[in-house]
Amino acid sequence: MAINFDLNDLLAFRAVAELSNFRKAAESVHLSQPAFSRRIDKLEQALGVRLLERTTRRVTLTAVGRDFERKVRELLDDLDATLLGIRGVAATRMGEVTVACVPSTVYYYLSEVIRRYHERCPKVRVKVLDAGANEALAAVARGEADFGLNFIGAQEGELEFKPLVEERFVAACRRDHPLAKARKVSWAQLGQYDFISVGRSSGNRVLLDQALAGMPNRPQAIYETQHVTTTLGLVEAGLGVAAVPAMAMPGPDHPLLVSLPLVDPVVTRMVGLIRRRGRSLSPAAQQLYELFGEVRKRARFTRGATPRSDPAAPRDAPGSSRRPRRSPPRRRRRAG
Repeated sequence: MAINFDLNDLLAFRAVAELSNFRKAAESVHLSQPAFSRRIDKLEQALGVRLLERTTRRVTLTAVGRDFERKVRELLDDLDATLLGIRGVAATRMGEVTVACVPSTVYYYLSEVIRRYHERCPKVRVKVLDAGANEALAAVARGEADFGLNFIGAQEGELEFKPLVEERFVAACRRDHPLAKARKVSWAQLGQYDFISVGRSSGNRVLLDQALAGMPNRPQAIYETQHVTTTLGLVEAGLGVAAVPAMAMPGPDHPLLVSLPLVDPVVTRMVGLIRRRGRSLSPAAQQLYELFGEVRKRARFTRGATPRSDPAAPRDAPGSSRRPRRSPPRRRRRAG
């Protein structure tokens, strides 16, 4: 008796098994929802069993469906590896890799990794899901991303966390700001100026609130944003100063922005790769995953990732008992 289903039906089933949502699964395989539903119905009819339990909010696997999903995943992984072996190298293969990451890692780290990856695998399409730390974590857990770049995730049982670099938070200000010529800045000194912070929903905000809990004279935000990249835009416009991860800052040749070591206390975060535990990556995704470690060894920000001893007789930022007046910002267009 012939089995009346094909490879596309199996790919559709794998998508809905990973995403637990018909609409998202249909989008992932580029089908309309009615066409996608017909594929699943066809597969269930061909097998003579029910693979999915569907409600108005969620799709779950039946007991038979869970066993079948494991076998389908192994089958498709083996098929993918076989095809790659026949074709020679992953760089010659059309494909897609999705990476979920926090926005503060994009400009000066992720962008460099993707640039090098494109040189090796020019035909592989890379999708970047830039979202908050919790959203990026959830995207990997739900299978919407192959893996992620984040600073939380080590406590998640279904995910594994591979540390890459421990970076410190730095003070960000304009080059014409009174703090700009200091060797280092304390949190108390930073609080004497108009302060720009990310909101309470940000993972960076949670980290800083925990590190500075109970600290007197900690900076109080005058402006609040949702992402570090937006915070830096306000700093560049001359609206105040901020505390951001070193990875988010441009290089020392930036015409407007400068970063300064933050002390008393030094606050750091561990950035690493997250992926679903026990799930193998596609060859294309695995190659990108491994490239992060190679780029980390040569990245600019790793030089200041762990606290260094300060130079002798440093020039501290000028203290003040009242908030200094801010001169009107220069109206300069931000590059990019």
